[in-house]
Amino acid sequence: MNKEMFFKMFKNKNYIDQLKEIPQKFNVKHNEEEKKTEITIYGVIGDSWWSDSFSANDIDKALNEAGDNDVVINLNSPGGDAFDGISIFNRLKRHKGKVTVHVDGWACSAASIIAMAGDEIIMELGSMMMIHEASNIVWGSKTDMRKEADVLEQLEEGIIDIYVTKANIGRDEIKEKVNAETWFSASSAVELGLAHKAEGVEETPKIEMTAEKNDDRKSILNELKNVLEPNNQTEQEPSENKGSFNLFKKWR
Repeated sequence: MNKEMFFKMFKNKNYIDQLKEIPQKFNVKHNEEEKKTEITIYGVIGDSWWSDSFSANDIDKALNEAGDNDVVINLNSPGGDAFDGISIFNRLKRHKGKVTVHVDGWACSAASIIAMAGDEIIMELGSMMMIHEASNIVWGSKTDMRKEADVLEQLEEGIIDIYVTKANIGRDEIKEKVNAETWFSASSAVELGLAHKAEGVEETPKIEMTAEKNDDRKSILNELKNVLEPNNQTEQEPSENKGSFNLFKKWR
């Protein structure tokens, strides 16, 4: 499958030109002093694509060389071969050191699967993540196509299993988002649990209701109640006002 055929599988065509511009790069740096290995994964995933691509074999080799080092993944990819993505995910999950994934730009399709291997997943400023249905290009009879559809359905169930390990929403909701081809901003990915942090994005401050603040709130509500309910006052209002007050109270 060539690059053009791969991008035709995307339902949303808005970002294809940008995704095509991602440089193909695979780089590994080991720092034995800091006990850290940095792996850069840019471009399409899978060794069946073209000569400068990379695969699960490359990741396995890099991790074997890393030993017990903590691993930092720099990720910017439109996706690629689903099975390579799944293999890389599982290989990273078995690694003994901490795995931190930085989504530098895009984590689409198979790349979003790889991101789920992170003990810490950080969406960098302006980055995006995309999840979608498993897809393939099939030539053959209707029987061949039905068989392929069954295979894709089973593959998709396994991919959803991976997303469920991180997501804070239910499996059915994840499946809906997969079927719809859903694109997440950094903040949205964090909100759904598909990432731990959106770098550079300010969080909305949470208001803490302390006991003191709660007492103040009760005091204000009581004062407001006394204003709205004159029957609570020592001096009674004229009877002709009671009807209008009762009507107000009924609708309150």
